[in-house]
Amino acid sequence: RWLTCKSLPPGALESIADTIADRLRVPWFSGAVKINVSLVPPLVLLPVLLQVAALHFLLGLIILTSLPVVVLWYYYLTHRRKERTLFFLSLGLFSLGYMYYVFLWEVVPRGHVEYSQVVALTCGLILMLAALSRAKKDPGYLPILAGNEKPSHQDLSNKSVRGSSSGLHGISGTASSRAVNGEAKGYCRMSAEQPEGVKKDWCTKCQLVRPARAGHCRLCGRCVRRLDHHCVWINSCVGEQNHQAFILALSFFMLTSVYGITLTLHTICRGRTPFVALFYCPGAYSDYSSALSFTCVWYCAIVTAGMGYILLIQLLNISYNVTEREARLALRDNTGRRLLGGLVIDTGQYNRGLLCNWGHFLSLGSAPPQRSAEDIV
Repeated sequence: RWLTCKSLPPGALESIADTIADRLRVPWFSGAVKINVSLVPPLVLLPVLLQVAALHFLLGLIILTSLPVVVLWYYYLTHRRKERTLFFLSLGLFSLGYMYYVFLWEVVPRGHVEYSQVVALTCGLILMLAALSRAKKDPGYLPILAGNEKPSHQDLSNKSVRGSSSGLHGISGTASSRAVNGEAKGYCRMSAEQPEGVKKDWCTKCQLVRPARAGHCRLCGRCVRRLDHHCVWINSCVGEQNHQAFILALSFFMLTSVYGITLTLHTICRGRTPFVALFYCPGAYSDYSSALSFTCVWYCAIVTAGMGYILLIQLLNISYNVTEREARLALRDNTGRRLLGGLVIDTGQYNRGLLCNWGHFLSLGSAPPQRSAEDIV
């Protein structure tokens, strides 16, 4: 029909795309393995685009300018459709691998990089990948009860009214939930009580009671303790259990990327500081090897700037003990204060000072403190 210029029935193109995606498989020992289509474009397009960008300065300018725009457009497209995709995770991991490959095959053979520097860069890359692997694990999903065990909203309201009749079991459950959410007694002598106006709420999607600061991720379809945001770069939520690993992965990436950029610029632009060489490097396009290395440096610089902004926002949020989700809700309800030029939104609910806020963050995911029977009574 398409070849003969006839109209296609509604949904035909989507059906064709789904069929192709289902048939795209690779042979394996235990049987053909299905390939996620979103994994393929970065593996093909990234090296091709960078190779083309290294041919001429103007081509590099056009490609390196349009590439972030295309990535952002795809992000907003998938975010609006509430779709999960492995595109960004594939792009991030393959970018790391390809940059490391160019560094070893184009920069190191020039003889200006020492063996110890290569080892230091490799160790930073391994540490970053280890932290990323930890950040990919359980972010703190709330357990989903079986269908016959799910309490109703009315039952929970009745239990809250008759809280004194639940005995030690109910009290210990409340205490543990407070401890999990970082409100346990001991942070700068804070009270173990939740801030005034902060209550547990009912999730209609998961059919469970969420503790304070927990939230429902519409992409994962699960409730997460102390939900910060859903990160497309790790294709997972950032919550109570993996927030520290997420910050560690970002920090290792920043250090490794800046170090690699510095080593590369010192090699292809001798006698100039890295900042000056990034904008003025005569002879960078004199040979293809130098041009490819310089193009990859600019690609790394663009990605590093974006990740640096994300890390800055995260560090500021931790300093004020606010999550991205809480900041977004505060902006929607007009209940927060814009600080530092709007970089951070202070809700005022959990902010207990810089040291206490960081102490609270560093204790996330730790086992709740043991409480004596006298404290419970």
